[in-house]
Parts: sequence; C-alpha cells; structure tokens
Amino acid sequence: MDSRISVQRERIERVREALAQHGAQALLVPSADPHLSEYLPARWQGRQWLSGFSGSMGTLVVTLERAALFADSRYWGQAERELAGSGVELEKIPSGSSTLHIEWIVRQLARGQTLMVDGEVLGLAAAHALRNALDKAGIALRTDTDLLAQAWPQRPAMPLRAVYEHLPPQAVQTRVQRLAHVREAMARHGATHHFVSSVDDIAWITNLRGSDVEYNPVFLAHLLIDGERATLFVGAGKIDAALAARLHHDGIVLADYGAAPEALRTLPAAAVVLVDPRRVTHGFRQRVPESVRVVEAINPSTLAKSRKSEPEAQFVREAMARDGAAMCAFYAWFEAALARGERITELTIDERLSEQRARQPGFVGLSFSTIAGFNANGALPHYRATPASHATIAGDGLLLIDSGAQYVGGTTDITRVWSIGRLGEAQRRDCTRVLEAMMTLSRARLPRGTLSPMIDAIARAPLWAHGLDYGHGTGHGVGYFLNVHEGPQTFSQAVPEPQMALQPGMITSIEPGVYRPGQWGVRIENLVLTVPVDTPEHGAFGEMLEFETLTLCPIDTRCIDASLLRADQIAWLDRYHASVRARLLPLVDGDARDWLLKRTEPLAG
Repeated sequence: MDSRISVQRERIERVREALAQHGAQALLVPSADPHLSEYLPARWQGRQWLSGFSGSMGTLVVTLERAALFADSRYWGQAERELAGSGVELEKIPSGSSTLHIEWIVRQLARGQTLMVDGEVLGLAAAHALRNALDKAGIALRTDTDLLAQAWPQRPAMPLRAVYEHLPPQAVQTRVQRLAHVREAMARHGATHHFVSSVDDIAWITNLRGSDVEYNPVFLAHLLIDGERATLFVGAGKIDAALAARLHHDGIVLADYGAAPEALRTLPAAAVVLVDPRRVTHGFRQRVPESVRVVEAINPSTLAKSRKSEPEAQFVREAMARDGAAMCAFYAWFEAALARGERITELTIDERLSEQRARQPGFVGLSFSTIAGFNANGALPHYRATPASHATIAGDGLLLIDSGAQYVGGTTDITRVWSIGRLGEAQRRDCTRVLEAMMTLSRARLPRGTLSPMIDAIARAPLWAHGLDYGHGTGHGVGYFLNVHEGPQTFSQAVPEPQMALQPGMITSIEPGVYRPGQWGVRIENLVLTVPVDTPEHGAFGEMLEFETLTLCPIDTRCIDASLLRADQIAWLDRYHASVRARLLPLVDGDARDWLLKRTEPLAG
C-alpha cells in the first residue's frame, strides 16, 4: 500500500478510537479555524491532515464505519486523485455553500447517536443549520471538545510572526476614524459591545497587517469594541512596545489571544453585543452569558471595507499598472524562451512570474497560489502544479494562468489563456465564448443596490445560448491589501441577501469559464470597480452603476475567432487593449515593451 494512503487510514482510525472513547459516532471537520478564515494556518488544517485532500474548501465527516469528503466541482478531479485508496469517499456537491453533508450525517446516524464537532471552528450560522437538522432527527450534537487535539499528537503550534502597520499614504483612513465608524453602526443596532473574529475585518479596523495566514496579509486576533475602548486579543510578542503604545494612544489595548472567551463570559449583564453569525464561531457565541442580549447582523466593517474610497481606488489603479508591467516582462520572457526551445514547466511559470512581481515597488507577496495549467490541467479550476505532478509546456494547446499579488496599495487577481503552438477550431471557439461572457458583464449597467448574485446570469447568458456553463461563481469581492476573496458581494448563484447589494467602490472579479475535462480549460478574469454613471435619464429611474475595468494585461487575440464577435464587442476589446498599452508603456522597456505593443494590436485592423 502507498505509504501516504496508509498514513491517512491510520489517522482516520485514530479519530474513530477517540470517537469511541467519547461515546460518539461521528466527527465533522469543517475547513475552518476560530476566525472562519478561507486560508488556514497549519494548526487548523485538520481536514487535510486527516483526508489528504489539499483543496482550500471542503468538509470532512468521519463515522465509525465510513468517511466522506464533500467538495464542489472546482475540486472534483483533485479530490479523486488525492483521496484514491484512502477510504475517504468523495461526495460531489453543487457549491461550497451546500448543506448536503448535513443530510448525509442524518442518514448515517441513528436517533440517539452523537455527532461531535469543535465549536471553536464551527460558524454560528452553520451551527444553527446543523442543530436544526439534528434536532429533528433526534441526533445529539457535542461542540465542547476538539477531538483532533487527542488524535493529532504533532499538531502545529500557533503562528508567531510579527504584526506591522499599514501606513499612509496607502492607509488613507486612521484607525480612530474606522473605530468611530464601527461605533456609529453599533449605536444603530443598540449595541454596547461588538465582538469581531474575522481577521480581515480586524486588520481593516486597526490598520494592522501580518502574515499568519498564507497569501492574505492578516494576523490571528479577536477584537472586542465597546463605547470607550477596543481590546485586541493577540499572541504575546507579536506586537512590539512601540506599536503597542501607538495603539493605546488610539484607544486599543492589548490582551492575550487566549483571553477572548473569558472577556465574553464576563460581559456585564446590561450589555448588548453585536456579532456577525457568518463571521463568528458557535464556540464564542456560547461564551456570552444568557443575561446579555445578542444582536446578530453583518459586521459593519465588512460592509465598509468592501466600498473602496476614491483615494484607495487610485492606489489600486497604480498597483494594477505595476502588476501589468510585471506580467509584460514575464510573458515577453516566456514567449521568447518557448521559441528558443527552452524547457518550461508549469512550475517554471510560477517561479518566473513571481520573480517579476517581486521586482515591483510595493510588492508584499502573492495573493493566492498561482494556477498554471496546460491543456487538461487547465480544466481543473483550482489546479496546482507540484514537483511530483506537473506538465511541460510543449506541443499545441491552451495554457491557463491564474495569478495575483499583494501590494501595499492593492490586491490583484487575473486569469489569462494563451495559445501554445496551433489551436483547433473548438479551442478558439471556447475562448471566444468565454471572452464574450466576460465582456457582456463588464459592459453592463444596473441600478445601485442590485443584489449582486442576480448579476451572475448576465455573464452566463452568452454561454448558455450555446449550451455551455461552468461550475464556479462568476466573481468575488477583492480586498484592499487584504483578502483576495472578500464579501459581502458575489457574482454567483448564491441566495441573494440584502447585504449583497452592489454599491459604488466595490471591487469584484469577472471570471467566467469553460472546462472540458481531460482536454482544456478556459477562464478570462479581470477585476472591476463599481462606479456611478450618468445616463440620458439623469437619475429619473434611480442611480445607475457601471464597471471600470482595473486589470491591465493583454488578452491573447490568437485564441479568438473574431468572426464570432459583433463589431461592438471587437471595439470594446480594442479600446481595452489601447488602454492597457497607454497605461503600461511608461512602465516597461526592451523586450517587455515590444511584447506589449505586439499583443495590444487592434483586432479591427
């Protein structure tokens, strides 16, 4: 038996032994930490440790007889490979927000049996849904024990990296101003206290950054805000004395990271505490005394940070230009090296592109793991090349590259597909249809306050017309030198909620795709800024919004069948390329400049 597989089976058996000791019949392991982060510190990667599945999203359930991983279509191919032989079954779900794992648990367990899950990593909203289903089925839920602490003897420690400040001019508001904004929102809710666990919200409120979470410049902490001060619960030694003094001056005092539960437990009886059920865990909610009234509503900072100010938008435009210059330098090298017959792999692409970005002013790090997928690998939306499994770029086909970076003035995320050798008619047709979908949404106008999930269909409609579709969302919010995936807005098939309304200043990706398993994948992604627009009706039917495209990088017209596009669509693409050329020419020279000029030539002739 493969040594990796035997390790996974041994770990699952350890969990089953621990379950039996506690008199329980199943363990739920969500992909989460106490902050409900998307990218997890090693200490909370229990789902990967147990199952071997390394995707960023997925839910694992282990019973005494079976184990199942629930993952959406972005990860099916990857999960099938990584779970093979482990004894963990793959349960395919329609989306990452699916609750099919709850239905599966109810089918597996009998009335009177017990499911365990660590309440410290179980989202409050998820806990509500889980408890409702289990209560109806007569299944007990235990959330008071972290079973992995017993089964995982070499569990990684807490990250110890230092916290630092996000400074002016890129930090355009002070933390005093941001705390005041949050307190105004607390007052509207009638709240005396506000508990925040989501690390990107905390980073935004405090103007602090860190590197505890891979790819996102955040740090592990909790924040309790009242009318007079804010208490930041953070690991000892992560904030030096000078920074601590500046925080104290601004009304933020420090406490030990582990003291947050006790702070909630000792809230005064007359307190009213505001918590976001989607951004705080069940475990922390349980610490609040019954005498304290709890208001459940979205974090005020989540809404505020999604709406970038004009000074922030200008810094993002500068970051996009720097990012575009790095890509010009990389692609110039790539095409020349390929022409010379040099051996280039998907790993080489990641290394070289990262090197070019690292040379740009204000670069901090990547915003996610680079996806470079050639031909069949490009059909896996969350593919990642590894030393043990990767492709060489040779022959004919499509190369998909999805990459991004963190700059002190913004966060980038871009996907392009490139022609390698000769393309077939079907490949060019797929590329053209995806481009058409991306352009259709990019050109849309809509009333302010439109619920963002409704917009998803605008991009899909051109694909649906030809019987095509894709299994992921069309777009996600993007932070300002923060998380590359940010809410509350989303262009997806999520159930619309009031806080998802589209507002000026929001930055969102537009990234439709087409994936043909075993053959190729196509995805074209730009980031757009939502801006007000005047119309001939001058607001008679309400304020209208449109999208300003922020991303600056050519789209490979060699992949496009121009005969499938209308004249107005070709004109949009030519205007985009003219803008890319004008913005990037001052930042590139030599081979990069020549490449930029060549790849931004108009289609219209």
